[in-house]
Amino acid sequence: MKVIHLMDFGARPNSGEDTVLPMRRALEAAAAQDMPVVLACSEGCYDFYPEHAAKVPFYITNSASEQETPDVTKTIGVLLQGLRNIVLEGNGALFRFHGKFTMFVFDQCKNIEVRNLSTDFSRPTMSEMTVAAIAPGYIEVSVHPDSWYELHDGKLHWKGEGWTYQDGPAQLFDPAMNTTWRVPSPISSAIHIEEIEHGRLRLHYEKGDVPDTAVGLTYQMRDGIRDQAGVFIHRSSSITWKNVNLHYTHGLGVVGQYSENLTFDGLAIVPRKESGRTAAAFADGIHLSGCRGLVQIVNCQFEGTHDDPINIHGTHLRVIDKPSANQILVRFMHGQSYGFDAFFPGDHIEFVRAHSLAVFDSNIVTDAQRINARDILLTLDKPPSDSIAPHDVIENVTWTPQVEIRNNRFARIPTRGILVTTRRKVVIEQNHFDRLMMSGILIADDAESWFESGRVEDVTIRQNTFNHCGGREHPVIYIAPENRHVDLDIPVHRNIRIEENCIHTADALLLDAKSTRGLTFRENDITFTGTDRKPNDLTGAFRLTACSGVQLQDNKII
Repeated sequence: MKVIHLMDFGARPNSGEDTVLPMRRALEAAAAQDMPVVLACSEGCYDFYPEHAAKVPFYITNSASEQETPDVTKTIGVLLQGLRNIVLEGNGALFRFHGKFTMFVFDQCKNIEVRNLSTDFSRPTMSEMTVAAIAPGYIEVSVHPDSWYELHDGKLHWKGEGWTYQDGPAQLFDPAMNTTWRVPSPISSAIHIEEIEHGRLRLHYEKGDVPDTAVGLTYQMRDGIRDQAGVFIHRSSSITWKNVNLHYTHGLGVVGQYSENLTFDGLAIVPRKESGRTAAAFADGIHLSGCRGLVQIVNCQFEGTHDDPINIHGTHLRVIDKPSANQILVRFMHGQSYGFDAFFPGDHIEFVRAHSLAVFDSNIVTDAQRINARDILLTLDKPPSDSIAPHDVIENVTWTPQVEIRNNRFARIPTRGILVTTRRKVVIEQNHFDRLMMSGILIADDAESWFESGRVEDVTIRQNTFNHCGGREHPVIYIAPENRHVDLDIPVHRNIRIEENCIHTADALLLDAKSTRGLTFRENDITFTGTDRKPNDLTGAFRLTACSGVQLQDNKII
């Protein structure tokens, strides 16, 4: 194995100079080797600026619609295309990005490892301000030094390196409880904003419209448009992240799209402590769509994401036409997912009823032709069923992964911890979910909203700790396929085992499950706070709809 050094190609850590071109030259040198290569960094901070960065169009799932972002060009800090057998050894280095960036792209790569590295942004696209005082008609806030702003005619404009925005989604962060939740933006509802001194603002409101907040809470605000991603893994295989800290990502965090055998070991999506910031991700943490092989997410930490830390799914495309006997025209339906190759010759597909999510036919793809960014013409091995109804969809069964999610920690999350919908074996064990606002785990599947497929057939949820996740509207564990036609004899999901977990809750349902055959909830230890439940009294702790083969046994109230 050959070792090459980033500094030999012009990189100068701690200088503030641009590392984009030295990194490009180093990767070109690595690609020219006929043996595995370690590309090594020296310890220090390396800056990346957009001026010389690669600008490449990529359609990324669950990102932005044509209206939100007509131009899908990504600004890429570290671009790996068609590379093999490379280790990027950080040696504790920090990569610092300036402006809106997709920090890493792996395009048609194989056997790449990134390790011992941290990334952050000089000016994140998340703005933060902490409530310093509350009075009738106004609040005063202290703006984080990394959150740059300008005032024009009493209106606040957040600004960064090459971007600006005013309004967008907001959350509140409570440091005492280490929790976040979504709230209306305090900027958009203010009638006038003034600067008391640099970094301290007074936000004025109509009487009675002062936000429901408290001194010491921090507002986290962003523009809401996912025009970049943190990391994009595209049609690649055997990609490993080992002991890497992603301290901020713009848009989705790590996106895997039609890739296989992905490993995340010791990945931390958390704010950098010395930054004093409280948010680490603009949206999801790890978002995998249409992947296959083995996905391993182990020993990771997710703290401060603005959406789900882990989401693993496929994509349902709607059948909109049957132009010939063995051809179908299918369409991406959700506004934020389109444009990418979702089928390849030899792929196995299933036809699914939109209203029931029941499979009624299967076939093999022999050719896939993109007609436009939304529509794909599929040629099939045999004529499809004549019973295709309006709104029916197909799922690419070939691109569904086996999943292992072990020994991870989830905290400071306003949504769910893990979303997973894949028919192959799933093991979720020894994870810690701390005070998530919604369910710790959600197993969905739908063909009419997000169009995120598909069913599960073998899921084990074992030896996890759920500490006050969910609430009156969100069960701790939620099995919620979005089928409108619900029939006990036509289950969507099968074989889900929930065993040996520790659950601490006040008033959340332990389990809400729908359309599942073979459901086990056993040997779980449950602590109810603020109740006088007697041992083994789980009255009202479960909601089951059209479930069969259910076992609820040997659970203990502590």
